[in-house]
Amino acid sequence: MSLLEFYQMFAANRPDVIIPSSSLDIPTGHFNVFKRLGYCTLNPSPYNRRDFYKISLILGKGVLHYPNEKIVIDGPALLFNNPTIPYSWETTSEFQSGYFCLFNDSFMRQHSPSNDSLLLKIQDVPVFYLDELQVMTVSAIFEKMLAEIETDYTYKYDLIRNYVNLIIHEAMKMQPLEDPAGKTHNAASRLSSLFFELLERQFPVYSSDHVLELRTANAFAERLNVHVNHLNHAVKEVTGKTTSDHISKRIANEAISLLKHTEWNVSEIGYCLGFEYPANFNMFFKRQTTIAPKSFREAHHELADPRKR
Repeated sequence: MSLLEFYQMFAANRPDVIIPSSSLDIPTGHFNVFKRLGYCTLNPSPYNRRDFYKISLILGKGVLHYPNEKIVIDGPALLFNNPTIPYSWETTSEFQSGYFCLFNDSFMRQHSPSNDSLLLKIQDVPVFYLDELQVMTVSAIFEKMLAEIETDYTYKYDLIRNYVNLIIHEAMKMQPLEDPAGKTHNAASRLSSLFFELLERQFPVYSSDHVLELRTANAFAERLNVHVNHLNHAVKEVTGKTTSDHISKRIANEAISLLKHTEWNVSEIGYCLGFEYPANFNMFFKRQTTIAPKSFREAHHELADPRKR
């Protein structure tokens, strides 16, 4: 989903919102902030990958759906969604309030061009649950954003960028303290982050005619311009698992999602995930999940349809 597509969907529920189509690609980047009240509906948001960052203060209940898990939000929470991970939000309570802001990569990199941005430090933890004092603190920052974006101050977006960083810092303070020894692994962490970003860019798969371009450790290493042994060592050092393990798991998760949410047949799903022959896809899926793809789909449909229980 692009920023323009988001605004078009947003405006359907908020007629007062102006679609800023002429300012979405400016070099300084794009930023906007809103109150959630009056926007949330009981219909789940589309399950896909956005091309922008979104930070939300959730006051209300709902479920975040990710490729391989779902997170139940049953109390005040701070959510960080980034362009690499597809997700969907499902509202489960009538009461919904809070705030959200959205921005693209260009906006945050105006004064922080390094890959080691604050956003990278929290990318592995999408949800932070807040106590009453933390809700007040984060709400106050969002209110400052709302007020500042309406001003004519020349440097208002520099100030707003600082407010975004303040929210990120509040989240970082909620994370466990880092092991000082971990500082020696910065290079491995950077390379691993690049690998995972490249991996996630391939998903979700929107068309059965599209075939995954990168499916092996060698293919990723070539794209990242490093030796495959160097990539494998970095990923194993940071995660404890091999590059191939992560690739296989992510492809399997996408296969699960496609079996659940599309009507494509098993052969089409296997083909778009890079398996030329259905038998190879069947063996791969069974090795990853212990069940054949056709059996998995049938079992899921039975669970999803109360009439078949």
